[in-house]
Amino acid sequence: MAATCDPDPSPGRKSGARSAVPNKLVKHGYWWWSLPALAAILAIHYIATGVGFMYSFTDYEGIGEFNWVGFDNYTKILDDTEVTSSIGNTFFIAIFSFVLTNVIGLLLALALNRGLKTRYLLRTLLFLPVILSTIAVSYIFRFIFYIEGPINSFLAAVGLQDLQRTWLADDKWSIWVILIVVVWQNIGFAMVIYLAGLATVPQELEEAAAIDGAGVWRRFTSVTVPMIQPAIAVSTTLSIIQGMKIFDQVIAMTGGGPFGATETLSTQIYHKTFEYMQYGYGSSISMVFTVVILIMALIQSWLTRDRSGVNK
Repeated sequence: MAATCDPDPSPGRKSGARSAVPNKLVKHGYWWWSLPALAAILAIHYIATGVGFMYSFTDYEGIGEFNWVGFDNYTKILDDTEVTSSIGNTFFIAIFSFVLTNVIGLLLALALNRGLKTRYLLRTLLFLPVILSTIAVSYIFRFIFYIEGPINSFLAAVGLQDLQRTWLADDKWSIWVILIVVVWQNIGFAMVIYLAGLATVPQELEEAAAIDGAGVWRRFTSVTVPMIQPAIAVSTTLSIIQGMKIFDQVIAMTGGGPFGATETLSTQIYHKTFEYMQYGYGSSISMVFTVVILIMALIQSWLTRDRSGVNK
């Protein structure tokens, strides 16, 4: 007699019933895993910014009670020559580092994109400054540009004593030294971003443009640049924000001197808040600084937006 064994449907029904609960947990469980990170971001960024915004309307000095002063701290900024001059220095470093970092980084990315056998080694060497400590790099360059440092020693050795300077104590040249350090350390980061963008450009497309008679510049402007538009947007946005936030290099190399020639908004916030104990006034400067960075980032993002679908 042939025996037939019907499969018991109950285990299947049980597993289906059991799987419904885990599915719901999996669907909503990732929110629980993200809560610590969200709490840290909320506390460090948004709550701290809100508290700073509140203090910007007070005369708080870090200890004891405080009084509400309304917009007095904000109107005081317009009459403070130290702050207004630091705004000019901030824009000077931000704009020049923005241009030089992206232009040189793009040129290096184009040079090391294809063909060169040692391109991987050169990419590594050019990216190394990015991972170095900013303070350490600043102290190294401080030694290089010291009055008896390698730069002046080299100029003396080749008979160019007239070009020797007290680089970090000169109110005209000190900010240029800061700019050199900033650009030198950030070129590698821009280069890597542009290399990632260039990797998305099909070689066949460039070859087809060359066959059609397009020159090097025409291929670059009509083929390469449109294809790497996202990389340009990312690199330029990060570089303008980085340039606006310069702090470590100034503190380590000049401390804001000589005579405020290298003061930036970041260093002014530090000096006013922690050295002069003007927490309310320092908070108002930081709020203005935050708004300026936000506006600059939005303008830059709008200028580098993808226009491919505008007229569609």
